[in-house]
Amino acid sequence: MYTHPQRRTSALTQKLRNQAGSWLRELRERRGLSQRELAAQVGAEYYTFISQLETGRGRIPPDRYLAWAHALGVDKRDFVRTLMSYYDPVTYSILFDQPMENKSAGKPTNGARRRPQPGKTTRGRPLHRAQSAT
Repeated sequence: MYTHPQRRTSALTQKLRNQAGSWLRELRERRGLSQRELAAQVGAEYYTFISQLETGRGRIPPDRYLAWAHALGVDKRDFVRTLMSYYDPVTYSILFDQPMENKSAGKPTNGARRRPQPGKTTRGRPLHRAQSAT
């Protein structure tokens, strides 16, 4: 059975949730909205839910992403992409070809290697590419 790799007890997960909460708070404050006003606009039953999200103790349900993007005045794709980078960094790194960085070592942590740039070599060997006929 599949279990989500980001358990709430994980230190990295909590750090990312805290960062997401700070980002959401910043967006809300830029719009000049109180937590109560935002809760009303996104259809949250209790305004304390906004506080919980802003302090890293929850996630926005995916079926509410569009309402949140609209209420916060953010492009829906940019909103979801940024949330995904916090809520599901593994999927984000796969979809957007962004290796997850190990902050302490500066190396990818998802087992992926950085792609070499066109014309560059890897480990001293030239890259193999199909040659076009000239």
